[in-house]
Amino acid sequence: MFEVGRLCVKLAGRDAGKKCVVVDVLDSVYVLIDGQTRRRKCNIRHLEPTETVLKIKKNSSHEDVAKILKDHDIEVRETKPKEKVQRPKRTPGAGEKKETVKKEKKAPKKKADKKK
Repeated sequence: MFEVGRLCVKLAGRDAGKKCVVVDVLDSVYVLIDGQTRRRKCNIRHLEPTETVLKIKKNSSHEDVAKILKDHDIEVRETKPKEKVQRPKRTPGAGEKKETVKKEKKAPKKKADKKK
């Protein structure tokens, strides 16, 4: 029933009510979906299969899925890869140990013996 290319409607989660396509069958319980939803692993109990089967290859890219869905007049969610942020190097803060210079202890001053 859940073969590659099967058009489904998501029933649960924040993508509920949106259309998706089965991109890969992972095992008897999980499939990989893409389309109006986020591309992710999904439990088959959270999907309602439709009669439509699209011609896509196993593990098709998001761009391939988007083209095929646009041909069937289904709007697709556009995703962007996250940009890597260059973070500054860490400098010692208030709570971190700093290299300290050990101070030499001075010899205690001797008290002069007072003679009576």
